[in-house]
Amino acid sequence: MTTYVLTGPDGLSYRSAAPGTLGGHRRGRLYGRLDCPAALRAIARGGYVRERVFFADEATAVAAGYRPCARCLPQRYRQWKATPTERNAMTHLDAPAAAPASPPVPPEGLAVLDGLPGPAPHTGAELAALLGLLGDARPRVRAVALGHSRDAASRAAAEDFAEAWRASDGTVAALVDWPERAASWLRAARRLTSPAPDAWVVAAAPAGWAQPARRLRRGTPWDPARTYGFAALGDARVVAAAGAETLQGLRGATPDGRTWQVDRGWVTTAAPGGGGAR
Repeated sequence: MTTYVLTGPDGLSYRSAAPGTLGGHRRGRLYGRLDCPAALRAIARGGYVRERVFFADEATAVAAGYRPCARCLPQRYRQWKATPTERNAMTHLDAPAAAPASPPVPPEGLAVLDGLPGPAPHTGAELAALLGLLGDARPRVRAVALGHSRDAASRAAAEDFAEAWRASDGTVAALVDWPERAASWLRAARRLTSPAPDAWVVAAAPAGWAQPARRLRRGTPWDPARTYGFAALGDARVVAAAGAETLQGLRGATPDGRTWQVDRGWVTTAAPGGGGAR
């Protein structure tokens, strides 16, 4: 039986017996007709395909945060552009925010982060350990908000966690992504915290986490002690760049299934049920 991979209203992929009726571009956050001339030209040039997504209908595309294509849906695009409330709801998360930026990571800190390797694909042991940390917090933790940077490894980690968390009867209250560089991460920070989740889960590149974390800490009710991260965030250099107070209490998992925690600027690691080591 043929199945199709579509994007749902939460931005996550799922399999469907029916094909999508609209196409979209993940990075550009726009949707349009399957025969859109602009999209077909981009595909013919060899681009676009890696960011290609499909939706069951327009309502799903809008709910996922995508805007109409100006080329193939001109009337719908004009309507979107002329309606501030709708435009604001669908604006991409890296759009400049009116609020002042949080104190930035110093240039020397960014230089260190830029020198770190990007996230490696997550392991099964890492995902299991992360789920175990959250499982230990139940029944207090059921609804989580997921945030990730836009690299492929972080996106895949977030999607796999969401699937596993839902399979264990958990709820994903929000799925938010952000760029490594932006004028302000306030819009993304608000999207991540507005559902008032029981906990947060983050998959991100080191350089794509320190700045948003500072914004979260200074401009929202986000609590690092209720936040769980994949392995790339458990690096003392990330903590130093973001600030020890910013990430105090953040916990996560390592690729081999151990756990880590940020404590007063240190990153301590421990085997499941074991003691920590700095």
